[in-house]
Amino acid sequence: MDVDYRKLWKLLIDKGIKNKTELIAMAGISTNILAKLGKGEFISMDSMQKICKALNCDVGDICVVNEVKPEN
Repeated sequence: MDVDYRKLWKLLIDKGIKNKTELIAMAGISTNILAKLGKGEFISMDSMQKICKALNCDVGDICVVNEVKPEN
């Protein structure tokens, strides 16, 4: 499975948050979590909840999980 956070980056722009690092202070997440988001890696539900609470949104508003099909 693969996770896509493009919705999160768009939401930050829509809310006038120009610097991704502002999310660290807003949501109380670590720089490691921000790095994982930037790399499209999975993060804990605890971190996801903090981000959703800070942005007043739902998980589906910030990410999409895609199934990676095996190559034959």
